[in-house]
Amino acid sequence: MTQRQISKVFDQYHKSRMQFVVAVADLTARPQNIAMLQNTDVISMLCPLLLDVVPSIQQTATLALSFLADHSDDLATAVLKQDILPQLVHSMVSQNRFRNKAAAFLLRAVAKHSPELAQAVVDCGGVDALVLCLEEFDPGVKEAAACALGYVARHNASLSQSVVDADAVPLLVLCLLEPLLALKRFAASTLSDIAKHTTELAETVVENGAIAHLALMILNPDVKLKRQALSALSQISKHSVSLAEMVVEAEIFPAAMACLKDPDVYVKKNVTTLMKEVVKHTPELAQVIVSYGAMAAVIDNLGDCCGNLRLPGIMMLGYVAAHSERLAMAVILSKGVSQLALCLSEEHEPHIKAATAWSIGQIGHHTPEHANAVATANLLTKLLELYMAASSSEDLQAKSKKALKSILQKCTYLPGLEPLLYDAPSNILKHVVCQFSKVLPNDSKARCMFVTSGGLKKLLEIEAEPGSAIGEHINTVKSCFPEEILRYCDPTYLGVLVDQLEQNQLAEHNFNNTSS
Repeated sequence: MTQRQISKVFDQYHKSRMQFVVAVADLTARPQNIAMLQNTDVISMLCPLLLDVVPSIQQTATLALSFLADHSDDLATAVLKQDILPQLVHSMVSQNRFRNKAAAFLLRAVAKHSPELAQAVVDCGGVDALVLCLEEFDPGVKEAAACALGYVARHNASLSQSVVDADAVPLLVLCLLEPLLALKRFAASTLSDIAKHTTELAETVVENGAIAHLALMILNPDVKLKRQALSALSQISKHSVSLAEMVVEAEIFPAAMACLKDPDVYVKKNVTTLMKEVVKHTPELAQVIVSYGAMAAVIDNLGDCCGNLRLPGIMMLGYVAAHSERLAMAVILSKGVSQLALCLSEEHEPHIKAATAWSIGQIGHHTPEHANAVATANLLTKLLELYMAASSSEDLQAKSKKALKSILQKCTYLPGLEPLLYDAPSNILKHVVCQFSKVLPNDSKARCMFVTSGGLKKLLEIEAEPGSAIGEHINTVKSCFPEEILRYCDPTYLGVLVDQLEQNQLAEHNFNNTSS
């Protein structure tokens, strides 16, 4: 056999390997092919090609495995069981940028599914290799590495700490300064995933100067970058007063308020989430946000969205109102109660209804003026319905009950209280009757309305144990009315009148018989 013939055999071998990995990579890019490929044991065929002498074959095989591992937890586990990650990580130190980018994709695809798989990436040295990729010149390699680190960090605080311990944070902050938008997005997203778990992790992000760079990004016209920057600032703000103050001091506001007019719904959700995380800490921080006109803007936004997009705004109103009577009144004057009433009637998810009930309770529990604002919106009966509905979740029932009780103890708006006399269970009814016993003795007009509306009659129908709290409240109400009114409204009095009428008729009949 000639040298040419021998070379042809090897050329054919190289060509066949390349054709195979290219074809498989093309097939794996289509989700409908994954199940059939899995049945062919394609993973065990691709793994040896990761160490092929031809770089392009290595790269293409790595990409094909990335597509497979990305598809499901089972396939990612199957890739892990081939014990190829240590070799892949080792080769990243000296391989070219195309191979490193593909390797980062594979590590991301494995790490994304579960904390256990992400830990396997950490254990094989994957995080350290990815951090080295952040130092490369090629922005595409940095982008792939930043994305993979985010998928490791997002699972829990321990994995996030592994990313921090590998000195990834300073390099991720530097990535925020890169001109490539995609790299900025992934760096911001990964910093968000690191910061979200604990105060200490968030402080590490802040200490590396992330806030100032993230603050500039909320003015960027790129929608996805704004989303990630706002998300990262939210995750930083949520942990402590000092971190929230650092975000505010970076002059995020009022510039962030403009994001509430952004056409992208997730930008609006993220800026509302940021405000929610800031205002929850102290009355002073809440006042800062309110002073920028946040109340009206958030309430308007609640009217323009639905579902989970509403949740941050609903909770923000509750956090603001919880701090003080004055801030709760700011929510009321901005027509927040009527907007929350709409949310309560329009939304169907129990967790959204529960958050709305909680916010209503935070608004109404301060003073009679606050409680009456809630009652005039007919929210007491709605809260009672949610509390008593068998279809309500335990959390929704608990929050509705707590909100209802706290508002009832301050409410003096009797037309809002009266419907509860008919439907409320005893544990709620005692609070309702208590409010009538406080108001009616001092309000003659209210006493007249209470009689003509049928409220007094209903109250007299309530059966109370002698000496019980509700019995004492009923006696207090009864003492406000003349005996004739009480007899007129007493449900047993009609029976007495009928008996008297029958006795009179019988006496008249006996008299007529005697006379004849």
